[in-house]
Amino acid sequence: MQSVAFTEEEKARIEAICQRYPTRQSAVMPVLWMAQEKFGSLSAPVLRLVADTLGLPPAHVEGVATFYTMYLTERKAKWLVEICTCFTCGECGGRELWDYAHKKLGLNEEGVSSDGVFWFREAECLGACDTPPVVQIEGRRMVFSVTPEKLDQVLEGLRKAELPSFESVPPRTPLS
Repeated sequence: MQSVAFTEEEKARIEAICQRYPTRQSAVMPVLWMAQEKFGSLSAPVLRLVADTLGLPPAHVEGVATFYTMYLTERKAKWLVEICTCFTCGECGGRELWDYAHKKLGLNEEGVSSDGVFWFREAECLGACDTPPVVQIEGRRMVFSVTPEKLDQVLEGLRKAELPSFESVPPRTPLS
């Protein structure tokens, strides 16, 4: 099991983050993100580490981590894939894409593929209503105008540990 500790360099980064805010409590979100990037999820020991590092009550840190869907208090598979099914994406193929993923990958009731590699969740608006449907990988990489074929390509890349590039953004049409 991986040791749950920040390196001296990471502690220095956390202190630099704290300097940007009026209180250490205000720095909890970027520090949680940093911890999730390092450890893969925000388990109870990781949440305690963040709380101790920031000098905050553990309940406060846990409350923030469990309120926002971008924080993962448990990891259910290697890759988190979120499909936007909000109104625009839902009406422009997001629902069908969700159904396609369910059927193709044999997702269980928690959205985990039968091989345990992918964890799918529905996402609320990802802020790219002009390029629906949108898929978000690991809360940090978005793919636009996703078709079933494009989703297959993304998943094939993820199996090789390759995140999709931002070149998947279609050209925008300038307003007249």
